[in-house]
Amino acid sequence: MTPAARLSAAIDVIDAIETQRIPAAKALKEWGTAHRFAGSGDRAGIAGLVWDVLRRRASSAWVMEDETSRARVLGMLKLERGMDVADIEAMCDGSRFAPAPLSDAERKALASRTAAGAPAHIAGDYPEWLDSQLADVFGDGRIAEAVAMASRAPLDLRVNTLKSKREKALASLKHLGATETPWSPLGLRIELGADARNPGVHAEEDFIKGGIEVQDEGSQLAALFSGAKPGEQVIDLCAGAGGKTLALGAMMQGKGRLIATDADKRQLAPIHERLSRAGVHNADVRTPKGDEDPLADIRASADLVLIDAPCTGTGTWRRNPDAKWRMRPGALEVRVKDQQEVLDRAVQFVKPGGRIAYVTCSVLPQENREQVKGFLARQSGFTVVPPEQVMSALWDKAEDFAAAVYQSPEGLLMTPRKTGTDGFFVSIIKRSQP
Repeated sequence: MTPAARLSAAIDVIDAIETQRIPAAKALKEWGTAHRFAGSGDRAGIAGLVWDVLRRRASSAWVMEDETSRARVLGMLKLERGMDVADIEAMCDGSRFAPAPLSDAERKALASRTAAGAPAHIAGDYPEWLDSQLADVFGDGRIAEAVAMASRAPLDLRVNTLKSKREKALASLKHLGATETPWSPLGLRIELGADARNPGVHAEEDFIKGGIEVQDEGSQLAALFSGAKPGEQVIDLCAGAGGKTLALGAMMQGKGRLIATDADKRQLAPIHERLSRAGVHNADVRTPKGDEDPLADIRASADLVLIDAPCTGTGTWRRNPDAKWRMRPGALEVRVKDQQEVLDRAVQFVKPGGRIAYVTCSVLPQENREQVKGFLARQSGFTVVPPEQVMSALWDKAEDFAAAVYQSPEGLLMTPRKTGTDGFFVSIIKRSQP
């Protein structure tokens, strides 16, 4: 397919998303099924265009003064891809499979209009109802933060120290353009272009043998900040598919007791194979059965309880821009309630002197600092470990990292703009000795 044909296809997919109110992934899959002639490169190129439109869904319509699917695509080419009028006009020449030629109004808008002066939620491309929450966290910087959250994320990998070393993995994955992540001592990063397909990391020998895992650098740092140590008893209370469980297992060097569980047993399905491949042999996966408490035998004995809390995922918008436009206020309310419940549940497992690592992939204050404040008000005998102490785990990079993150008495917040990671909040809460 020509670039112009891909552009036409992207317009059709965006139109399906807007008119049928379906997730982008489903719309792309349905388009691919109906157009089997399109190769993998074409599908990746069309998907890249579609995701970029969703990143700039509001600002592109503002620039074009038009909310049609075509207008959003054209506006995206200007805002996200940096194309000028001549380049866009060359793709829209009305030839076979190409979009229709630009109208005078479209040409004028592309040549003269920008997102400057637009309301914050339009310039930053996020739902208007979230503006007050983002202003609470970022103030006047919320547009810049939101724009960074809309940009395409790189592919980050964590080197599993139970099986490999970063130097070895870096050399092995050089052909994929892997470089060291700026903060995590275990991270590798592969930058991705606008139309680039995700590299086949799962087919790499390093992955097959358990030497690397796909994990955003922010998630790696969240696990590192938990301070899990060999010989400790550690509970991953919201383990899901096991991303942070694997990181904790490597930090513990196979020594101690690592327990992984999740309220949703379906989320745990992949964890067994992942633990085996990674060589984590001290993990006990406890799957809920009916009304039974899988942790009924544990009381006040854990050195660390990690809560990778269920959240809105606002910190991962750059990986799933479709999600922010489908998010509703009710979802935030549900997540806040879930977080309160899991935090209060963790109390019974933490021994005196032990700690809770509360982590979200959200940037919203209700899920982060306000959640920690509420916990401290409900539960006596707990204090937050100062962020500067938590960040000391980065050794020689701690000072620079401290200058990059947002700090509060309740914890620290990473963002794509400040740290180049997904948006992650981390709070280490320690239980006092009797």
